[in-house]
Amino acid sequence: MNENIFEKLKILADAAKYDVSCVSSGVDRKNNKIGSIGNASASGICHTWSADGRCISLLKILLTNDCIYDCMYCLNRVTNNVERATFTPEEVAELTIQFYRRNYIEGLFLSSAVNVSPNHTMENIYKTLLLLRTKYMFGGYIHVKIIPGADPEIIKKTGFLADRMSVNIELPTTESLQLLAPQKKTEKLLLPMNQIKTETQINSEERKKYKNVKKFVPGGQSTQVIIGATNDSDSTILNLSQSLYDKINMKRVFFSAYIPVISSPNLPALSTVPPLKREHRLYQADWLMRFYQFKSEELFTDTERNLDLEFDPKITWAFRNIDKFPIEVNKASYEDLLRIPGFGVLTVNRIIKERRGALLTYDSLKKMRTALNRAKYFITVNGKYYGGVGVEPEYIKNEIRQKELQEQLNLFQLL
Repeated sequence: MNENIFEKLKILADAAKYDVSCVSSGVDRKNNKIGSIGNASASGICHTWSADGRCISLLKILLTNDCIYDCMYCLNRVTNNVERATFTPEEVAELTIQFYRRNYIEGLFLSSAVNVSPNHTMENIYKTLLLLRTKYMFGGYIHVKIIPGADPEIIKKTGFLADRMSVNIELPTTESLQLLAPQKKTEKLLLPMNQIKTETQINSEERKKYKNVKKFVPGGQSTQVIIGATNDSDSTILNLSQSLYDKINMKRVFFSAYIPVISSPNLPALSTVPPLKREHRLYQADWLMRFYQFKSEELFTDTERNLDLEFDPKITWAFRNIDKFPIEVNKASYEDLLRIPGFGVLTVNRIIKERRGALLTYDSLKKMRTALNRAKYFITVNGKYYGGVGVEPEYIKNEIRQKELQEQLNLFQLL
């Protein structure tokens, strides 16, 4: 690797670390072409670099950090004094192949600042993927950022080369964008999202009719929302996520705790601690929405518009709806079982299967390795309650607090 490329790599890999919306492919496309290399099987793709610098399968870089926009929260904003660099499509393609051949990576996550214009930047992203797929015959996983404002035809061409695409919405409301990124408009951000949805639907219908139609973005699309740069509530953020899942067929919404890197009167102080616990709670709530049949509005009340930082969203919902408990595990529906704190999807499926043959007992739940440390407060088994004095939120909270404190003390003694 020549010195110039190495310097660019250091700058543009570091500049990409704030983008968290990269994921494993979620596709099972096998590479069967003679003479080509790489494979996008879902089992072989990881999604990021660890904090200590270990490669976890994807080369994650920006095409350029030389941006024409002046978003206040962004390290690469045009008015910020940072070292700039730009890869050519040929350089990114060559880097990816060299890293792959050395077994450093299995795929590429390519994002970019907006250089010259949206069309110029998107065209270079397209050229990069075209080189990888045709010149280098690379069949591995590729996730690319779509540049809002780019020609839809370029986006469409890129979609037939990528496994996953993402358009970062960054901020959850039009007002927040106006405050911190006035050059960006919500409508423009949503246009490529809707295009990807429409093209995916058209492609799906064509593939039903014709055998050899190439897949369009088989891994779907994702996006990112910054948490803590503005005063938007968790309710506002999750309502946006719910809308994207329902209307855009979004695969994932990622949440990124804002890290203060730039001083501005419209941003949190540089000494502000990133809201990592809040980010964690949002991911837990998002999981409930995607896999546990919750809707965003169920997780909040008229007066409580942010998630509880002490207790996870599922048990918080249970405390607010304590009249629905305890639930009898031998009779409850699949949907009701999913609402029990401590019960995951696999546990619920196992319970449904096992109780067809015989009534479940508390001991049989233990043998199934069911997580009863929390669930016991919200269930009955053959009519018997195992949670203590009764289904009382304050009692349950105190019990959980004491057990967590004891676990911490035990851990401290081991140290």
